[in-house]
Amino acid sequence: MNEVKEKKKIGLTTKIFIALIAGAIVGIALNMFAADVDFVQNVLVNGIFYVVGQGFIRLMQMLVVPLVFCSLICGATAIGDSKTLGKVGVKIIGFYIFTTMMAVAVALGIGLLIKPGMGLDMSQIQTAEVAASSDSVSFAETLLNIIPKNPIGALANGEMLQVIVFALIVGVILAKLQDKTQLVTNFFQQGNDIMMEMTMMVMGLAPIGVFCLIAKTFAGLGFSAMVPMFKYMGAVLLALFIQCCGVYQILLALLTRLNPLRFLKKFAPVMGFAFSTATSNATIPMNIDTLEEKIGVNRRISSFTIPLGATINMDGTSIMQGVAVVFVAQAFGIQLTPADYLTVIATATLASIGTAGVPSVGLVTLAMVFDSVGLPVAGIGLIMGIDRILDMARTAVNITGDAVCTTIVAHQDGALNKSVFNKN
Repeated sequence: MNEVKEKKKIGLTTKIFIALIAGAIVGIALNMFAADVDFVQNVLVNGIFYVVGQGFIRLMQMLVVPLVFCSLICGATAIGDSKTLGKVGVKIIGFYIFTTMMAVAVALGIGLLIKPGMGLDMSQIQTAEVAASSDSVSFAETLLNIIPKNPIGALANGEMLQVIVFALIVGVILAKLQDKTQLVTNFFQQGNDIMMEMTMMVMGLAPIGVFCLIAKTFAGLGFSAMVPMFKYMGAVLLALFIQCCGVYQILLALLTRLNPLRFLKKFAPVMGFAFSTATSNATIPMNIDTLEEKIGVNRRISSFTIPLGATINMDGTSIMQGVAVVFVAQAFGIQLTPADYLTVIATATLASIGTAGVPSVGLVTLAMVFDSVGLPVAGIGLIMGIDRILDMARTAVNITGDAVCTTIVAHQDGALNKSVFNKN
């Protein structure tokens, strides 16, 4: 019985990695041997692979708003005391902002060291348009836009920061009224259970979705198109590695005295799933369960901090944006001043707050970062082709940051069971 149970437990992760490798092999083979075959390109790559892959992404997007809404209400209610909730909230947001600023600084440093855009012949690169809002919004308006005028409208339109604010207010009130609103509390708890189960059902389709997504990516990309971008990719991946295995693990060791290597080993399956799907929101249930069962974090903390982090803590995305700024500036021959780099740190940090945890949304907010220092938005077209691969890597870093910050806050709040963490 135990053997069957263990096999079930590792089955999905193994299937996802197999699908990831198989998709890459099939995609590269199609790119090399069938790039000009109409049937392969129109029916297989842009037909079956596209529809199944995007269908899987849409299923995950379908879960985002109700999952985050119910999770945050239950998390805020579980913490109970509004004073404790406020303390945990301030701490976790503080950690999220700090790690994001560190991420952008690391990215800019690596970009300036490696110089990925030097020597790039812009005339050989095809640019592309990116849909982004050109309307400038003041900082005051940005703050006011966090408060929903119409909570139902915010839920319908997927305005995640507004959804978070409304969910937290509802959760605090339910915690305050307790027995008077037990029926409503039960409703949201059962709604959360439904969304968790629905998420696990969608995740069951992950191997098929991942195979199609990766196969289509590599079928269009191949090896030759990646050659001019290797330095850019290397810079982003190096910065992501430093953030994930350096910055996070140093913070974890200093503030909790936990073993960073043991943490990474226990958390690896969640990182693998995040890498495969390139969406932070899909990992929310798996992240919360892993933190509780393997790390020892009390669910009353993680059910609040993890959905919040999946929306406002995008360190991996900020790293991509930091390296992209250096890359495009060098490629276009634009000199950036130290003040410009400080502006990038501030803008990328703000841009990460409210960035939806779904694939490739970082490219849209990148337009805002470029605009802040006068870089041509058309430069985003340089990196669109390979963004899918980097998107997967930075999503793994995003959710690791959520988990590390949550573990630190849980430790400081006395909600971390180290005996669970120290079990093999």
